[in-house]
Amino acid sequence: MLSINSNELISMLAAFLWPLTRILGFISVAPPFGNSGVPVQIKIALGVMLALIVAPTLEPLNQIDMLSIAGIMILMQQFVVGLAIGFMVRLVFAGVEMAGEIAGLTMGLGFATFFDPNTRGRSSAISQFLVILTSLLFLALNVHHALFEALVMSFKTIPISTHLSMGFSVLKLAVWAEEIFKTGVMLSLPIVAALLITNIALGILTRAAPQLNLFGIGFPITIGVGFLMLDMILPYLALPLEATFQHLLDAINNLHR
Repeated sequence: MLSINSNELISMLAAFLWPLTRILGFISVAPPFGNSGVPVQIKIALGVMLALIVAPTLEPLNQIDMLSIAGIMILMQQFVVGLAIGFMVRLVFAGVEMAGEIAGLTMGLGFATFFDPNTRGRSSAISQFLVILTSLLFLALNVHHALFEALVMSFKTIPISTHLSMGFSVLKLAVWAEEIFKTGVMLSLPIVAALLITNIALGILTRAAPQLNLFGIGFPITIGVGFLMLDMILPYLALPLEATFQHLLDAINNLHR
């Protein structure tokens, strides 16, 4: 007859809860899993399923009480590590949002804003369009599968331990924040360049024919050129976004010290 004492039961529960905490920290932040539109029950079920797969593959710690100070510290560390990995994914989507904001402001659509339930803030129409497009490409390229694989591999590169250090490089995480500006400028640059040329042409036209109403013809032209450029670059957005996703996976795998 199989018998399990209380210490063994606590050790088994701790070996399951610690990876579950890291996985739930990741799912709660990383889009599209962390979006408010995803039910909490789905997030918890996904986290439990992944933890059941990961927990048996991890090396057991030396009889650490889950309710002790060391056990609670490990629990907090795992949650912070999961948040850090999910935050890296969130920064990529923040860069896409920034690209939409830059393009929308340059086109003259700065007032065309909507309430974004994910960020609970203001978001432009172009920004929401690009985020939706990026999310669809994210799923079409199976990046979510690669992210889960990178999350599982993080238990080997950033193992669960009793050390006070988190196990990952905070400097690498801070440097990764530049991805917001890099992605935002890279995606919006064609539209901004085309609208810059358009505004220069309108300025020359206004000087040549002062009787023209710049406000009457300027805004329709800039908006039209912006939408035309957006339509032209859509077929080519997959390449830079795919490169950004690959760069993200490499950064997650190299997040350890």
